[in-house]
Amino acid sequence: MKISTILDHIDSRHMALPEFQRGYVWNRDQVRGLFESLYRRHPVGGLLVWATESKTAAHRGEGPLAPGVVKLLLDGQQRMTSLYGVIRGRPPRFFDGNALAFTGLHFHLEDEKFAFYQPVTMKDDARWIDVTALMQKGTAGLGEFVTRLSTQPALAPKVGDYVARLSRLLSVMDIELHVEEVTGADKTLDVVVDIFNRVNSGGTKLSKGDLALARICADWPEARDRMKAELKRWTGAGFHFNLDWLLRSINTVLTGEAKFLHLHDKTADEVQAALKRATKHIDASLNLIDGRLGLDHDQVFFGRFGVPVMVRFLDKHTGPLDEKERDKLLFWFLQAGMWGRFSGSTESFIDQDLEALEGGDGGLDKLLEQLHLWHGGLRVEPGHFTGWSSAWKSCCTVTCTVWKPGQPLRPRRRRCWAA
Repeated sequence: MKISTILDHIDSRHMALPEFQRGYVWNRDQVRGLFESLYRRHPVGGLLVWATESKTAAHRGEGPLAPGVVKLLLDGQQRMTSLYGVIRGRPPRFFDGNALAFTGLHFHLEDEKFAFYQPVTMKDDARWIDVTALMQKGTAGLGEFVTRLSTQPALAPKVGDYVARLSRLLSVMDIELHVEEVTGADKTLDVVVDIFNRVNSGGTKLSKGDLALARICADWPEARDRMKAELKRWTGAGFHFNLDWLLRSINTVLTGEAKFLHLHDKTADEVQAALKRATKHIDASLNLIDGRLGLDHDQVFFGRFGVPVMVRFLDKHTGPLDEKERDKLLFWFLQAGMWGRFSGSTESFIDQDLEALEGGDGGLDKLLEQLHLWHGGLRVEPGHFTGWSSAWKSCCTVTCTVWKPGQPLRPRRRRCWAA
């Protein structure tokens, strides 16, 4: 299939991106390399698509897909997004990333090299051609470039060569890419995701969270954007969490479990309500951790997978925390993070801690008892901080060695996360 045809299919919504695909991650070097390969007619690989009915296809981007059978990109997203961005001069509808990666690509008619716009070296050199401007004007615009080049005596003798190079660059649109289709009634989402992971085995595979989110977005298309809005809010305050982490907290609120498979049978309304509750409790947890412990930005925030457990506790708790409960919860968070409780089998340890909170005999005391049995003691000694920064030493030695059950943790600076 010609590149021009593929781009037309993206415009007409006959080709899109499945919901489980990650966003655009290429950088300028990769975009430049792609166009250099295409210009030299080097192979750039084919595409793998999932041919499926549009009415049941969970896809990225706003608006409906074209009716009938559509093609969802399983392999080739980065290449096609880069081509679309440069040739069309804008990102495709399914775009999620940094558009600067493909903005301002230029081609040098003499050296036949690609580079991104640099005012100092390109401004007064007519041999630098804006690739996007050329592609949008097409062959009809060649006369404009010829006129511009011909008015400069030093360049006029080589105009014929330059036109041939411009034509070669334009004909990139006519290059054929092999498109392989995955189709059939047996190609369920699980099967397609497995195929995707096998094809992309050299890169980062889809996580269980990616698959769970894809299922959620099938019923609630705005889910990803809503969650990313919350992540952006926390990022603005200095904390860099990801979708998997937030989804884990939603899961603990909604199901009391860590494994994402428990989300598969939940309705969109249930997930929306759980997101609202989880966000509220995450804000409360960050308020406590920031205000009482002074862990107020990402570089000192350790043990982040303790937060989904805190969120579950706060969601099940009736009324505000008293000082004793608050300090036990924070003491558990510090100890769990400091001893690396969640650095190994994250889901298994979260599930154990969630189970300790449940039942008539469950609660913070059982949670602390379980942590004590797992680590073999919770007393902090000076040697434990060898190699740690002074800031960590100050925070953790004050909090962990001074605190005793029934005593308040020393208050530290505070910021309101719900604001």
